[in-house]
Amino acid sequence: MILLIAVGNGASAAITASIQGLGTNVVTVSPVRGGQDASARPLTTQDAHALVDPVGAPDVKSSSPVVNTSATATYGQTSYDVGSVAGTEPAYFATTNREAADGQLFTSEDVTTARKVVVLGATTAQSLFGTQEPVGKNVLLNGIQFTVVGVLQEKGSTGLQNSDDVAIAPISAVQNSLSGYGSLSQIVVQASSADSISLAQAEITAILDARHGIRAGATADFQIQNSAQLLETRTSATEMFTVLLAAVAAISLLVGGIGVTNIMLVTVTERIREIGIRKAIGAPRSAILGQFLAEATMLSLFGGLLGVAIGLIGSRFTISGIKPVVVPSSILLAFAVSALIGLFFGSFPANRAAKLRPIDALRHE
Repeated sequence: MILLIAVGNGASAAITASIQGLGTNVVTVSPVRGGQDASARPLTTQDAHALVDPVGAPDVKSSSPVVNTSATATYGQTSYDVGSVAGTEPAYFATTNREAADGQLFTSEDVTTARKVVVLGATTAQSLFGTQEPVGKNVLLNGIQFTVVGVLQEKGSTGLQNSDDVAIAPISAVQNSLSGYGSLSQIVVQASSADSISLAQAEITAILDARHGIRAGATADFQIQNSAQLLETRTSATEMFTVLLAAVAAISLLVGGIGVTNIMLVTVTERIREIGIRKAIGAPRSAILGQFLAEATMLSLFGGLLGVAIGLIGSRFTISGIKPVVVPSSILLAFAVSALIGLFFGSFPANRAAKLRPIDALRHE
């Protein structure tokens, strides 16, 4: 129980940190297929550029078109399936708080000339080059040669997604060579400040409605989310994940309780003559009942202490890319539940022992 709740809590903390790392003034525009009152139009690079308008959108600081695709990167004899290949523009790095740890980021000139250069995430660079210096080397993305100009600083993994398992290149080069000229995957917009994010969303909506011909009351072919909304959505998902893990732990505890019952039933069977002798010399029913309840409880408490130790030790390791975060209340909860299991599941064999007639117990072989 301790370890499973810690994994769920760790996933939630990692996702929260990842979204908050984008900043509180980031807005994401994504395409929605099949608008009801308007034919769906793809998001385009021109849409992204139109959002940077000092007159129509004074609260928008920058806007970056993004195309996401997949590719297999190859260097020498090493091949690696990159988690995400993104085509975008230089403003994307500042908007998403990505900086170069080695080399440099690509420039607007690289985008204009569709130069085949790429910036690698730390995981991608490590997987391809190991201890070698990546900057200046040529890699193949789906057989197309790109030159590595930089490596990003590490951001870590959220468990479900590794932010360092990426390759980012000029959007023109990605569209020319890898993804084609379809709809953008998203437009990442940076508001002028966190306080003006609502105004920026309204301005983005007005501009895109006009460009896509969305009439009043019609369903738009795009959706807009800010970092707070993304955080709320992801938090709800991870809370459900944590509840599911806790339910699995509860089932395990139930199975453990059945095991306690079986052990105590065997114990009662093996000690029937002892019970008969104690009752024959005057031991009351309550004494017999208390004895076996105490034994069942002590058995559960010992198991609880062992489980707490294993849970705390296990939480020191990364599990499926998630660093577990122990919740102190889960330790108390798990220990208390183990004690209650001893009382509850030990009551049946203890009651059976207390009800034995002395004469029947003494005759038992």
